[in-house]
Amino acid sequence: MNVAIVGAGKLSFRVAEALLGGDYAITIIDKNNDVLQKLSQQLDVMTINADARDISVLKNLDIKDFQYLLAATDNDETNMVIASFAKKLGCRRVIARVRDPEHMNQFGFIKETMGIDSIVNPDLSITLEIYKYLAEKYTLSNGIFTSGKIALIEFPARKFNKLVGLSIPQVREVMPNMLIAAISRNGKVIIPHGDDDIRERDYLYVIGEKDQIIELNKRVHEKGKYTNLQKVMIIGGGKTGFYLAEKLSEFGVAVKLVEKSMERCRYLSTHLNNVMVLHSDGTDIPLLEEENMNEMDAFVTATGYDEENLLLALTAKQHGIEDVISKVSHESYKDLIERMGVDMVLNPLDITASNILRFIQGSKKIISSLLIQGQAEIMEIVAHSHMNMIDVPLHKLDLPDGVLIAAIHRGQKVIIPDGNTVIKWNDRVIILSLLSEIGDLEKLLKNKN
Repeated sequence: MNVAIVGAGKLSFRVAEALLGGDYAITIIDKNNDVLQKLSQQLDVMTINADARDISVLKNLDIKDFQYLLAATDNDETNMVIASFAKKLGCRRVIARVRDPEHMNQFGFIKETMGIDSIVNPDLSITLEIYKYLAEKYTLSNGIFTSGKIALIEFPARKFNKLVGLSIPQVREVMPNMLIAAISRNGKVIIPHGDDDIRERDYLYVIGEKDQIIELNKRVHEKGKYTNLQKVMIIGGGKTGFYLAEKLSEFGVAVKLVEKSMERCRYLSTHLNNVMVLHSDGTDIPLLEEENMNEMDAFVTATGYDEENLLLALTAKQHGIEDVISKVSHESYKDLIERMGVDMVLNPLDITASNILRFIQGSKKIISSLLIQGQAEIMEIVAHSHMNMIDVPLHKLDLPDGVLIAAIHRGQKVIIPDGNTVIKWNDRVIILSLLSEIGDLEKLLKNKN
C-alpha cells in the first residue's frame, strides 16, 4: 500500500517508522534536502526533494496510485492545499495536520470544501485527553468499556485491598479468569509483567468476561466519581494552553493562564472569555504562590520546553496540588516521570501518530479503539488468516514489553490468554499497547510475506 507524507518533521518520522512495520511503501516529500538525507539514513523510505504545492510534483509521483497522503508541514494552509490537490488528482484518502485555533470551529467546512478526509490537530488531541482526566476523572463509560462478551474496568487498587502487594502471578490466583492489562502509576501507564506488583496508589485496568467484570464493578465502583473541579492553573499560553483554557472555562472552571510573551497575552485575553491571563514567566514560583497556586485543584504545564514542564509539575506536587498534568514530548524522560509522581504525562506526538495510524488502517483491521490516559490504546481487531500472529503460540511472537494480547473472543468463548495460547482465524482479539510502541504493534498486525 502506497503512502505519501509531505513534511519531514517529528510527526512524519514517527508515522513513517510505524507504518514501515506493516505493509506500506512510504514516500516522503520535503523542500529541505539535508533533512531528507538524514531521514533516509534512518528509515527505508523513498524521498523527494520538492515543493508538493506544485501539482506537477504530485502528478510525477503518480499520486493517483497512492492510497493515502499525509500533509504535515509546519504551515496549516500549505497542508490543506496539498491535501486538497492530492485528492483532486486521485489519491484515495488524504489527511491534513491543522493546528491554528482559527480553524478549529470550521473543520467540517474545510473538509467538505477542500475534499479532505481527515484533519488532525495535536494540540486539540492532547487537550481532549487532559479535559477528560480533569473534568470527568477518566471514567470509561461509567468505569466499564465493553466489546461483545469482553469488558474492561478501571478502578483504584485500594478499592480491592486484597490485591495490594501481590505480584501479577499471585493476582491471577485471586482473579483466575481476569487479567490486569495495564497499571497507571505516578502519571505513567505500564503494561505489567510477572515481576511487577500492585501498589496502593495504582489505578488498575482489568479485562475479562463481561458478566464477571460487571460483578467486580459492583465491588470497586467509585460513586460520584465526576469531579468538582473549580480552580485550574495552566502554565504556557500556546495552542494547548489556549484550547484547554477555553474548554475548562466553558465547563465552568476558574482558569488562570500564565504566559511570558506579552504579545501572546494580548491575543489570549482577546480570544478567551472568563479566563485570567497573567503575563509572567511560569518559573517565577513566588508569583505563582501570590496567585494562590496552593489553592488550585489542578495544575497543567504546557510550555514548549519539556524540562520546564517537568520542573514546574514537580513543584506543583510539592505544593500539594491534587492533579498535576504535564505535556512532555521526549521519550527519554519516561523513567524520570514515574519517579516524580506527577499524576499524568502526555506526549502529543504519540497521540497524533496513533490517530493517524488508526485512520490509515481503517475498518479493515481495527474494529474499535480507546485511549487510556493518553498513553496507551486498547483495541479490538478481527484476526485474518494472512496476519503474522495467526496460528503461532503467543510466547513465540516476541511481543515487546509495551504490547499485550489481553483477551480473545472465539465464538461464544472468552479466553484470557497465556504464553501457549494460539490466535485462530476470525478470533476477535483485544490488544493493549503503549502509544510509544505503535511501531511494534504494526509489525504484529502485518500480513505474512
